[in-house]
Amino acid sequence: MSDRGSNALGSSLGSAVQFVDGHLQAVRMTKFTSVLEIPNNFIDKSIKLRGRIHQVTENGLEIEHIPIYLPFISSLQRKWQSDGLLMVRLAGLQMTDEGRTWLTEQVKSPHVIWFQLLRRDNSFVDCMVQLNKGTIFSVSLNEEILKKGLGRAIKIEGLHSNPKLYWRLQTKLLKAELKAQKKGKGIWKEPTILEKISNNVQNSNIFQHLNNLFSWVKSFRNK
Repeated sequence: MSDRGSNALGSSLGSAVQFVDGHLQAVRMTKFTSVLEIPNNFIDKSIKLRGRIHQVTENGLEIEHIPIYLPFISSLQRKWQSDGLLMVRLAGLQMTDEGRTWLTEQVKSPHVIWFQLLRRDNSFVDCMVQLNKGTIFSVSLNEEILKKGLGRAIKIEGLHSNPKLYWRLQTKLLKAELKAQKKGKGIWKEPTILEKISNNVQNSNIFQHLNNLFSWVKSFRNK
């Protein structure tokens, strides 16, 4: 190899080493134990992070962030990192109680998920959440809940600076909700004829007047 080629290779290697040295500390300290620790630019760029499910809560998921470990310093990383869980909400949907029950059955500790940061709201972060299915496949929990009619699609907040991503994600959620509507799943299930008749009778003025009359007669007899 010529001296010019050697110098070029050495310069490239030197730059790579400087880059690694300059970012090594940042890589070491990438585990977030609180939503407030997540840098603003991570959320602005809708970065995807990996995490481990701890439990399903009324508001979403408690997740332990799993940082990118470097093999030769992994033991030091784990030693320096503190414990703490991120409070993650599923963005773009309003979940029903049945949806929370389904979510509890589907995601159990220590399932690994990927969560895409969309917005920080006090101690919570709104995300699109992907659940790993095997080594290759994954499913969007946000979309699955809507496909089963276990929630309603709502506006995704926090993507004002990225309209392209907003419309892509919002369209996916609306399509998932539409599938549930067409198949009559969950909250979109059509009542049976007997249920319709029963509801109509209960909502009619005649039924209400009769119910009031029976209550009055019952109270009169008890006097």
